[in-house]
Amino acid sequence: MRKLLTGGAIIIAVILVLLGLKTYLVQAQDNQQHSDKVLDFYNWGDYIDPDLLVKFTKETGYQVNYNTFDSNEAMFTKIKQGGTSYDLTVPSDYTVNKMIQANLLEPLDYNRLVGMNNYYPRLLNQTFDPQNRYSIPYFWGTLGILYNKKVISASSVAHWNNLWDSKFKDQILLVDSARDILGMTLVSQAKSMNDQSTADLAAAQGKLTSLMPNVKAIVADELKMYMAQGEANIGITYSGEAAQAMAKNPDLAYQVPSEGSNEWFDNFVIPRNARHKDAAYAFINFMNQPQNAAQNAKYIGYATPNQKAYELLPKSVQNNRQFYPSQVTLDKLEVYQNLGQKWTEKYNDAFLEFKMTKR
Repeated sequence: MRKLLTGGAIIIAVILVLLGLKTYLVQAQDNQQHSDKVLDFYNWGDYIDPDLLVKFTKETGYQVNYNTFDSNEAMFTKIKQGGTSYDLTVPSDYTVNKMIQANLLEPLDYNRLVGMNNYYPRLLNQTFDPQNRYSIPYFWGTLGILYNKKVISASSVAHWNNLWDSKFKDQILLVDSARDILGMTLVSQAKSMNDQSTADLAAAQGKLTSLMPNVKAIVADELKMYMAQGEANIGITYSGEAAQAMAKNPDLAYQVPSEGSNEWFDNFVIPRNARHKDAAYAFINFMNQPQNAAQNAKYIGYATPNQKAYELLPKSVQNNRQFYPSQVTLDKLEVYQNLGQKWTEKYNDAFLEFKMTKR
C-alpha cells in the first residue's frame, strides 16, 4: 500500500511539474508576444509631440521606448556599433546617404506603407536617397537668422555678410554645427555649402575666425531658449528652432538671407538590425495620417512635408514665408550632400579650430 501511495505521489508530482511547465511556457509566450508589441524609437530631443506617442500606443498596442540623440554623428555611430537595436530613427539628409553606403538601412517595402500620396512631390526623390528607397521625410526646413526685431532691423541681417558688421559685437549665438556654420560662411563668399576645395575651405575658416568678436556663444539646442529669454540679439539656427523661440517671444523674427542657405530634411528610416519592423511600419503609417502630421507640426514648429497635413494648419501658418518659403527663396537653397569621411573630417577640424579661438 505504501508503494502504491508512493507511486501515486510520484505521478501527482510529475503532473504538477508538467502543469507548472505548461504555465511557464504560456507565460513565456505571453511575455514574448508582449515584448514584440514594442517600438524602439531613436529620435532627436524634443522632436515629437508626446501626446502622439500616447495616441499611437492606444490605437495600436505598441509601447514606445523613446531614446534621443543630439547629433547625426552620435546617432550614426550608435547604429553602426550595433550594440543597441532601434526600430526607427530620424537622420538628416546627408546622413541618410552615409547610412545607405554603410549598409545600415532596411530598404522600404512600399506595400506596407499607407499615405505616401499625401506628400509634396517636390520634397521626395532627393539626391541623398533617389526614389526614397530607404527614407521618408519627417520634417524639412531651412538654416537662417533669428533676430530681435526690436533691436535689429530685417534689412540689417538680410545677408550673411551682415553678420560681420562690428556693430554686432558679442551679440551672435551660433548653432554648434560644422556644416551649418562653415556652410553659411561659404555662401557669404559665393561658394557652395557642399564645397570640396581645400583653398575655399581654408578661406572660409579664415573669414569665420574674423567673426569671433561678434560671437557671444556657440551652443546647441539651448539656443532657442537663450534667444527667447533675450540673452542675445541674433542666432544662427534652424527654422523650427526659430519658430519655437518666436512662440515664446513675439519680439523675435526669422529670415533666410537672400543669397541662399541650406534646405534640410529629417527622415524616418528603419535600421537593418531593427527587431520590430512591424512596429516601425505602423508608426510611419500613423504619422502619415494628415491629422497626426498636422498636430506634430503645430507642436514642433517645423515645416511638414505632408501636403494634406499642411492644408489642416491655420492659414497664418500656411502663409508664413519664414517657414514655408516662396519659390524665389527655395530656388537658392542647397541640400547637404554626403561629403565622405575625408571632407567631413576637414570641415569638423576647421570648425574645431575656429571654436578654439573663442576667448
